[in-house]
Amino acid sequence: MKSVTIKNNLLGGWVALLVWGCLSIWSANASAAELLNSSYDIGRELFSSLNPEFEKQWNKQNPQDKLSIKQSHAGSSKQALAILHGLRADVVTYNQVPDVQILNERGNLIPADWQQRLPNNSSPYYSTMAFLVRKDNPKNIQTWNDLVRNDVALVFPNPKTSGNGRYTYLAAWGAFQQQNPHEPEKVRQLMQRFLQNVTVFDTGGRGATASFIERGLGDVLISFESEVNNIRKQYGEDNYQIIMPPVNILAEFPVAWLDKNIEKNGTEAVAKAYLNYLYSPVAQQIIAGFNYRVLDKEVMQAHQADFPATKLFRLEEQFGSWPEVMKTHFSAGGILEQLLAEGRE
Repeated sequence: MKSVTIKNNLLGGWVALLVWGCLSIWSANASAAELLNSSYDIGRELFSSLNPEFEKQWNKQNPQDKLSIKQSHAGSSKQALAILHGLRADVVTYNQVPDVQILNERGNLIPADWQQRLPNNSSPYYSTMAFLVRKDNPKNIQTWNDLVRNDVALVFPNPKTSGNGRYTYLAAWGAFQQQNPHEPEKVRQLMQRFLQNVTVFDTGGRGATASFIERGLGDVLISFESEVNNIRKQYGEDNYQIIMPPVNILAEFPVAWLDKNIEKNGTEAVAKAYLNYLYSPVAQQIIAGFNYRVLDKEVMQAHQADFPATKLFRLEEQFGSWPEVMKTHFSAGGILEQLLAEGRE
């Protein structure tokens, strides 16, 4: 299995020059004072911190256009469907590629080559999955294998509606597959037991957090590394423990401006500047502060202690392309539905 290499093109100091240069160049065409960012469920706090810095910089460059950034949050798949049903978001900042790609395939809102318009396949930061357990880790959870035991109850979002949930499902499958590379039936059996242990399938990551923390359900919450760190800080570091499994999946966080919407909304300049800003050292520092892994090498070095070592695999290395994954695992009648049905028999 190849280790993950994250490209660092267009990063560093000159990115900042590009971003703020774009602000100046595009300012003549800016006409809108409001930008709508459609984002994933657990990104609220991150963008609440990112947005004021960009607004301040934009407004300094464009005093005639006082910018206000609005946010819309839910499970990323639900957010994408809302756009297809008429939500006129200017940009999307999601946690999986299919929820952006569908805006091309079903809505023709972005071009097919949208991933080539920004660095690192239009993913300014990335993450992986982690386990949040209760104080002293009473069930001694360490690896994905521990999550198929009969005495362990799990909480994570529904893979049908949440990118968070899909990455969890695929991370578990990939870990089991690496351990049993020539035993597909054993992998399937492990996944069936894994899914049987789920106490509740919430529609998004924030709902899963509420089920685990506020309702006290389950022994393990599986979510993005960034989310479980933020939960632990918010609800008491002495009350919870974070477990990073030794094998894990690379979770990309793709972004895109919506060409048809920014044309209608008159927000092309600010939308493009906003997404470029996410690659700047200032934004990368803020993002890393929320426990996301970033592309800027200096920022990652400064936060090295915050990110435990884990062997990341790319989805494409074990499952093929996202379209293949969506069709095989998550479509109507796909493997996910089959496993859930088998578990009820």
